[in-house]
Amino acid sequence: MKQMLGQEYEDFEKSFEKEFHNGIRVNTLKADAKSFFSDEEFSLKRIPWTDNGFYMGREKRFYSSHPYYHAGLYYIQEASAMVPARLMDARPGQRLLDLCAAPGGKSTELAARMRGEGLLISNDVSRSRAKALVHNIETMGFTNCVVTSAAPDKLASLLPEFFDGILIDAPCSGEGMFHKEASMMESWKRSGPDFYHDLQKEILASAAAMLAPGGRLVYSTCTFSPQEDEGSIAWFLKNYPDFHVEEIDADLLCGMPGIDRGQAKWLDLCPEGEKSVDYPDEITDQLGRTLRLWPQHLEGEGHFAAVLRKDGVRQAHPADTGRNVRGKDLDPFFRFLHEMGISFQPEAGRLRLSNGYVQYLPQGMPDLPGVHILRSGWFLGQIKKDRFEPSGAFARGLKKSRCSRVISLPSSGKDIRSYLKCQTLDVGSDLPSGWYLVCMDDWPVGWCKIGGGRFKNKYPAGWRIL
Repeated sequence: MKQMLGQEYEDFEKSFEKEFHNGIRVNTLKADAKSFFSDEEFSLKRIPWTDNGFYMGREKRFYSSHPYYHAGLYYIQEASAMVPARLMDARPGQRLLDLCAAPGGKSTELAARMRGEGLLISNDVSRSRAKALVHNIETMGFTNCVVTSAAPDKLASLLPEFFDGILIDAPCSGEGMFHKEASMMESWKRSGPDFYHDLQKEILASAAAMLAPGGRLVYSTCTFSPQEDEGSIAWFLKNYPDFHVEEIDADLLCGMPGIDRGQAKWLDLCPEGEKSVDYPDEITDQLGRTLRLWPQHLEGEGHFAAVLRKDGVRQAHPADTGRNVRGKDLDPFFRFLHEMGISFQPEAGRLRLSNGYVQYLPQGMPDLPGVHILRSGWFLGQIKKDRFEPSGAFARGLKKSRCSRVISLPSSGKDIRSYLKCQTLDVGSDLPSGWYLVCMDDWPVGWCKIGGGRFKNKYPAGWRIL
């Protein structure tokens, strides 16, 4: 690090004495970042390289316990970690892959910008970590996400040149997170840059096969290691000449204040691996288009990112072909929609009923034989003995205006916290029996059932706050 930074090393070392730069990122599918968090109660300061991120102005517990957080209106995330997903420049209707997705910080930002249109596959090789991914996607109300747990080469064998964009927030030695978690230092001793560099090459190779011509590949790490940063990109460009590092539009990152560029000369400081002289100028010149986030230059932790473009022109997506049509087995679901006054018109072929579970598949959902799928799009609920029971994810994906049977609880009152704790409420005995969509202000959070003057809290037990 002293060789890389020279006279700046002392400032770099002092940056570890500063407070950790945690923040919140607004879920723009539900809330407006410009006006929603202007409330003095939240005490927020804007993160300068993103349009929907803010530094925490109070203790983290305030934000993690607030009803807005549990309603999926924002995600808690370190400030620098907001850069990679923004670089994807996700748009509605795209086919995107978050290849190393858990616990969901990047996927939830991609999904918010897709506005429920298109397909996002969020994958993590760890099934246990993928469960946290499902939780974050469902509680934030995203309906077009497929959560998988598979090795990248398995997905590559099934989905050649399928995606418009792929995000790799790569497993790395984690040097940029030493400030946050001292335990990362012990992990670094066990598996340092050499180990992760080889793993990153395998992941990049799989991504190259899955990206369509004209597609965008965003590669990021949270390490300072040149071997894992400039080194992995240089290796990739050498072995995949149909890719190039794309110059990043400064407007995408609000002018990129405090963000620096990668440097090819740092390759020569790697104890192992290839040096800058092993690459032609046409490759090393491109390393100056990559991004470095140094903690001594900005209010954030260490990060590296690069945007790579695959040569060629993207072809139009083929039209979806219907795989299911409405049958009698789905009648309980449609009766529920009618009784609740829910305005939801499923597109042909996207409703799936499997073992009683009703799911609404995203546009362009591919067949994935042999892949462990934890969630296929929007999980709507379960049919049991000719009755439909709605899921929490169904509530979170709705809008209040799309349902006629609603119970609204103010975000500032005690009842919403009681509801989120799965407790019983007193809502009066004059309500007709049946299911109701429970909203916090204007945002759906779950369901309840009224019967015999009793309130039955149907908030998912696994989501309850303690």
